[in-house]
Amino acid sequence: MKKIITLLAIAGLFVLQSCTTSGYFETAPIARNEVFEVTTSFNSNNNYGRLVTFNPPIYSSDVVLVYRLSGSNSQGDVWELLPETYYFNNGALDFGYKFDYTNRDVDIYMIGSDLQSVTAAFRLNQVLRIVIVPANYAKTINKNSYSDVITALDIKDNQIQKINL
Repeated sequence: MKKIITLLAIAGLFVLQSCTTSGYFETAPIARNEVFEVTTSFNSNNNYGRLVTFNPPIYSSDVVLVYRLSGSNSQGDVWELLPETYYFNNGALDFGYKFDYTNRDVDIYMIGSDLQSVTAAFRLNQVLRIVIVPANYAKTINKNSYSDVITALDIKDNQIQKINL
């Protein structure tokens, strides 16, 4: 019996010695405050949506914010926080932008009953900024203001990562 236990112990050592954990560390979530910029068009080919994957994943406690470049003025670019909704004069929904996210990706998409009829200015070449906000900042910053969020996270324009899809 002692020989069998000794043999199993030695075999166990060899098995454990060949194991590595590098795969875990490569996909483990990391704390970060980052901004990604994506230019995309919403059309029937992509079902009026765009999926952006986080690699490596973010912590599930982090918050993801998405802003759409809606224009510019004398003070600079104007960024609108999603969700963003547009209505007809009668109050009915025309179209809008929404998103949802997990710790691995963010799905940005349009909503509406007739998205093909939405003008090209709102569908094509839309510039989106995806901001990952660590949990400790999420409750204290003004999320409605892109400028306030970027200032609070101390993100400079040269740190914004452009993603080509």
